Amino acid sequence: MSVGPDPQVSLQLIEETRRKINRLFEEVARLSDQELAPTDYYGEVLKRVLDALQAPAGAVWVRTAQGNVLWDCVADIDADAVKSIAGLGGLRAIAISHPHYYTVLAEWSEAFGGIPVYLHALDRQWVMRPHGDIVHWDGETQPLWDGVTLVRCGGHFPGGSVMHWAQGAGGRGALFTGDVMQVGQDRNSVSFMHSFPNYIPLNAASVKTVAKAVIDYPFETIFGAFARRNVMIDGKAVLARSVERYLEAIA
Repeated sequence: MSVGPDPQVSLQLIEETRRKINRLFEEVARLSDQELAPTDYYGEVLKRVLDALQAPAGAVWVRTAQGNVLWDCVADIDADAVKSIAGLGGLRAIAISHPHYYTVLAEWSEAFGGIPVYLHALDRQWVMRPHGDIVHWDGETQPLWDGVTLVRCGGHFPGGSVMHWAQGAGGRGALFTGDVMQVGQDRNSVSFMHSFPNYIPLNAASVKTVAKAVIDYPFETIFGAFARRNVMIDGKAVLARSVERYLEAIA
């Protein structure tokens, strides 16, 4: 017995670019194409809803051969989190994409012995709590260590930055973007905004600057600001298509 919405209609909605369908609704739509008893169907839907509720925006712990880095920063820190990260090798550095993630960066640094926190100097005015462990880096790139590089893209903020990990994705490269390139809910596109909550788009020149900043870096995957909202394959091609689509939309 099949229950739920018509699968053909559901999949047509998934492919419509103006819809707001995240991974949860896509998976539920695909469940409709399976032969499931009603109790099994709604049980699977409930499991996916509960899973989606545990996917907030936040930090990414990146483990590399030369050391581990905390990319972006959650506004909470507790003993259990510190213990868990310490048990996995700790942290060598913290790097933050833009001011919305500054929050408790000082506490995170101190919890791991005063490790450096890399923020772009163009966003210095948004640091409300100056701290001795902050490194205000200048220019267009900042290597952390071999294979891990911060790249200033601008856009969302003047110092808006991404992190490139050359050894990520099995050596094909990974890009960590925060809100500088916001991964779409289809996980096959990115977009750009000056202000996400107030729906103020980024202008064409700034979008081109964002894309140009990473043109020389190979990357297969793009890790966005939200858990499980990532581009897992063809990241560089996805960025190119997304820029073209965005520029056409605002022309």
